[in-house]
Amino acid sequence: MQLLENSMFFGIILTLGAYLIGVVLKRRFKIFIFNPLLVAIAICIAVLAIMGIEYSSYNSGASHISILLTPATVCLAIPLYEQIQLLKKNATAILIGIASGVLTSAITIAAMSMAFALGHKEYVTLLPKSITTAIGIGLSHELDGYIAITVAAIMITGLFGNIAGEILCRLCGVKHPVAKGIAIGTASHVMGTSKAMEIGEIEGAMSSLSVAVAGCMTVAAAILFENII
Repeated sequence: MQLLENSMFFGIILTLGAYLIGVVLKRRFKIFIFNPLLVAIAICIAVLAIMGIEYSSYNSGASHISILLTPATVCLAIPLYEQIQLLKKNATAILIGIASGVLTSAITIAAMSMAFALGHKEYVTLLPKSITTAIGIGLSHELDGYIAITVAAIMITGLFGNIAGEILCRLCGVKHPVAKGIAIGTASHVMGTSKAMEIGEIEGAMSSLSVAVAGCMTVAAAILFENII
């Protein structure tokens, strides 16, 4: 047990192995509950709890995977480049759609914070919930929020978008591929974008754009909404 705790490879192997199990389960059963990210999180928590291993020991190795987060986000520009003509044709509608999503997120967080009597620190912690972790962590730090809770909120939002994004679009009658991509990417960042890419090339490209633009808009919106509570 001590050997595992002291090994930097333990966290990496556990994380990748758990995700691989999730991928296999998703392909085998094709049920939304077997989302690879959700399965990986559940397996990692279960293993650490059963084996009595501290999270800090696990994270000393697993944190190296996060190095790939930024380049992976940048790679989302590739499908966007492939749909550049579509982007130019719908530029106005796309920007308005992303801005609407960002404002809706900020207003919702403000309203729920007031409803549940949250303090200012908790409120600003949740403001970056719908943007990619690479931007959200920095924004939470600048706003003096709880970074760990911000990361958890971003993960939960992304997982929900990944699992339910397509279903919600269908229920709300959103059929246009550009609208689907913008909705999923703006609401659930990179995790949602991975689902959008499964739906189609246009959805993936528009979702990729939304991740970057929504991140910048959220930083600007945070300045405007920071002192509401």
